[in-house]
Amino acid sequence: MRIRNRLVMSPMISNMADPDGNTNENHISYLEERAKGGAGLIITEYTYVDRRSGIGSRNQMGMYDERQIPKFSRLTERIHAHGAKIFVQLVHAGAKAIGAINEYKIAPSKTNFDPSVREMDASDIEDVISAYRKAANIAERSGFDGIEIHGAHGYLVDEFLSPWWNKRTDRYGGSFENRIRFAQEVIDAVRSEVDIPVGIRISLYEDEEDGYSPDYGMKIAESIRNIDYVHVSAGNNEPPGSSASFYSPHAHIFQKLRGSTGKTLIVAGSITAREDVDLVLSAADFVAVGRAMLADPYFPMKIITGKGEIRPCIRCNQGCRNLAYGEVRCTVNPYFVVPEPRKIYKGEVVVVGAGVKGLEASLYAAKSGLKVVIYEKEDRIGGQINSIFDASKAREFRQLLDYYGRTIKKYGIDVRLGERYSGDGIYCLPDTVYPDLPDKDEIWIDSNVYMYHDLALRYAAEHKVYLSSYSLTSLDRARRKAYANIARKAGVTIVDTADHYDVSIHDRNQYDIYQAMLSGIEAMRSHIAASENEYL
Repeated sequence: MRIRNRLVMSPMISNMADPDGNTNENHISYLEERAKGGAGLIITEYTYVDRRSGIGSRNQMGMYDERQIPKFSRLTERIHAHGAKIFVQLVHAGAKAIGAINEYKIAPSKTNFDPSVREMDASDIEDVISAYRKAANIAERSGFDGIEIHGAHGYLVDEFLSPWWNKRTDRYGGSFENRIRFAQEVIDAVRSEVDIPVGIRISLYEDEEDGYSPDYGMKIAESIRNIDYVHVSAGNNEPPGSSASFYSPHAHIFQKLRGSTGKTLIVAGSITAREDVDLVLSAADFVAVGRAMLADPYFPMKIITGKGEIRPCIRCNQGCRNLAYGEVRCTVNPYFVVPEPRKIYKGEVVVVGAGVKGLEASLYAAKSGLKVVIYEKEDRIGGQINSIFDASKAREFRQLLDYYGRTIKKYGIDVRLGERYSGDGIYCLPDTVYPDLPDKDEIWIDSNVYMYHDLALRYAAEHKVYLSSYSLTSLDRARRKAYANIARKAGVTIVDTADHYDVSIHDRNQYDIYQAMLSGIEAMRSHIAASENEYL
């Protein structure tokens, strides 16, 4: 198979399919935008093969009935129209299936992970393999160019591969050869059904204390037969896995590769910038880019052509990892929910404030055709981002300010720094300002607001800081674990409860970068709508 370039859209949970597993217009448009953006290959999010026991998330794509073929054919047709290929990633969630949705839960062995899970018998194994075979048939008839078996991240195939999960003593466990048997039988069954490429995604290593090492992962990749490629990710239950936050190095999975698999290789994991792509492609055949294509659907095209500013993924793991009940979003890309502006207006507009809200409002106006002047009383753009204390967070978030700096210059936006302005204009000051911490010897914080995670580190240098465990609930697992370690080293004490807190703010929809961007766009959109005749 010929693929137009070596940039692959990594499979990512979207929760955008219908409750019955079918694709729909929103889901197709989401994937199509990445095909338009230049990806050589799109790999869909994990797609369940068994409705009774294999569903791992709400509104997950599922492939189990030939009546779905017309819907999936529409998806593949739309991707092909833009010159990209599309593979479907097939999965059974195993022990990680959602109890409230599935009829029952199965796994290779009973573990402490979920006491309700029952150990699979021979008929269960046969049923699951049959489900993979049927899904593969549907995929090929729907026009998919290939199939990827999800054998990573603690789902069923990985549960057989991993000694952490697999405690069996029959022909599917006990030895390495037996542990890879189920994966091999799934691959062989799929192969027998289709005449399109078949690959497997595996975890190169597990992050558990007693998880397997990169050497074991490489042995899996070398030993699996009858496949066209190996797609290397990482992780089991413990973070960071593949979606590492800004506390982990870029291309962190690539850096743990050991030698060659002897097979075509795709590598994923914290690849968000041009230099990451170059690094991975120095040794791998393809590079799988996930969150960076959420932040900027045209990431591949901009990398390949060297033209255009890439809206950067800052690895915050906020919008993209909030998937228990929501659809996929990106904290730095408001255009998941807001239509892109059209260049149809003329005239000039004044924006007051060069924080994220004002910068995004200004770009929206400039893309609409307006000439923009920004007034900012400080001597630099960026607002509250400039005050971030956490070194890892500051390093990644400031990429966003670099992007704004280059982009406002490209659009000819006039930025007047160090100037106070009180005339007519669109005032883009923060909608919410959270109170600062008190200056006292002991400070007690109980808040899920991101700002207080940063302030806890800042104040810990000269104060005794106590932070409630509740405060960490807004962080995804990867950030939570890494931040807790950093906070403790900085002198922050994390407590379960306290009699009194100096700051106690529980904000389910806290004002963050994403909210600031949406607010700035809406302020500008409303202004243009109210004064449209002046700008035509």
